[in-house]
Formats: sequence, structure tokens, C-alpha cells
Amino acid sequence: MMKKVLPVVAFFAPALAFAQTGAAEIISKLSNILNLIIPLIIGLAVVYFLWGLISYVMAGEGDDKAKARGVMIYGIVTIFVMVSVWGLVNLLVGTFNLDNTIPSDIPQVPTR
Repeated sequence: MMKKVLPVVAFFAPALAFAQTGAAEIISKLSNILNLIIPLIIGLAVVYFLWGLISYVMAGEGDDKAKARGVMIYGIVTIFVMVSVWGLVNLLVGTFNLDNTIPSDIPQVPTR
């Protein structure tokens, strides 16, 4: 495990040494990446559920219907877990008055 973690830590160590600018850039980039990935993953779960629904409607009797029903159940459970975790995080942010914005005094990555 340490053989895999150590190179990652060594890669980010110089950025963390310049903690004020390097860490802010890393956090900003990770935040941007997560803001793009999370809706994509939820969308894929919805497509997976719909695929199971179409398979269920098109399937005949027997084993095909059971497999399609399993796909639909996994899709619903996946959507439920992702949306529940998202709601729980927002509930905790609201309950403890956490500020989830990046302060404006931290230098931002220039965009053009």
C-alpha cells in the first residue's frame, strides 16, 4: 500500500510546500473535476436503470425478466445511495454552518 501512496505524496509535496498558492490550486482543480464528474456518474446510473427497464419490458418470461429486474434494482439502489449521500453532505453543511466556498483572497488559476 505504501509503495502506491508514497509516489503520489512525493508528487504533490512541492505544491504543498508552497501551501498558500499550491494547495489552493490543487483544491480548486479537484473541486472543478468533482463538479463535472458527479453529475456524469448520476446520469450513468439513470441510464443503467432505464436500460434495465427497457430490457424488462422487452424480455419474455423467465430468466431474462429476472436479470432485467436485478439491473433495475441495482440502478435504483445506486441512484438512491448517491442522492442520499449528496443530501447528507448538504444537511451537514447547513447544520454546522460550514462555508464550502473557496475564499476570494486565495489566488485563482487564470482562465482564458
